[in-house]
Amino acid sequence: MPLPLSVQLYTVRDQLATDRDHTLRRIAEIGYGAVEPFDPLTDPQGFRRLTDDLGLTAPITHAYALLDRDRDPAEVFDAIAAIGAGLVVIPGGIPHEEFTTRDGLSRVADLLAELAGRAAPYGMKIGYHNHWWEIEPEVEGTHALEVLAGLLPPEVFLEVDTYWAAVGGADVPALLDRLGGRVRALHVKDGPIEKGEPHTAVGAGKMPVPAVLAAAPDAHRIVELDTCAGDVFEALAASKEYLSSLPEARLTA
Repeated sequence: MPLPLSVQLYTVRDQLATDRDHTLRRIAEIGYGAVEPFDPLTDPQGFRRLTDDLGLTAPITHAYALLDRDRDPAEVFDAIAAIGAGLVVIPGGIPHEEFTTRDGLSRVADLLAELAGRAAPYGMKIGYHNHWWEIEPEVEGTHALEVLAGLLPPEVFLEVDTYWAAVGGADVPALLDRLGGRVRALHVKDGPIEKGEPHTAVGAGKMPVPAVLAAAPDAHRIVELDTCAGDVFEALAASKEYLSSLPEARLTA
């Protein structure tokens, strides 16, 4: 089923900090239909009013705050409900060492299963977002992320950052094919596939973007630039134009 193309708002974190309304309006004007917040706790009601006015949705959000043992999870889930998200992603915050052994991966799986149980009464699903450190280590000859996937309960999904998976050494289309339906969302980004180097507009780097998208046809497509050497809005516009030209993107008009 075609889905609206989304932007991970970490891409425009500096612009959001100075003028949230203008930043989201620029994203909508470029033609994106959705956004993925990285901090749903910041004025969720005001955020929802603005996105509704702009015709944007926020079906997925990151939620580091769920790892904060001093914070009431109900506060986090209430904020997520206010912005309208049903898919909730843990985007890191777990020690890298846990991804180097099967015992560590079992602890990660238990943590995500616990969070999934807390999310279920709100009608939400929990997912995990990778970087390179869940890909580089091999546990019993397999990328750590794949071992983790085999330990997770079926209700926990993956949001695969396709660029960091490539940086970690994965054949990304093959990885996505093996993970199958576990993958509910993709971070679609591009660049030189090197740590520490700025990202480019999607389609201007070395990532095999059409093959990546074809390997996860039903996943949400979320554009992200962690860093950008040029104007970030120009890069977002170029990414939107490129992805809209690909049948593999499976986007709504």
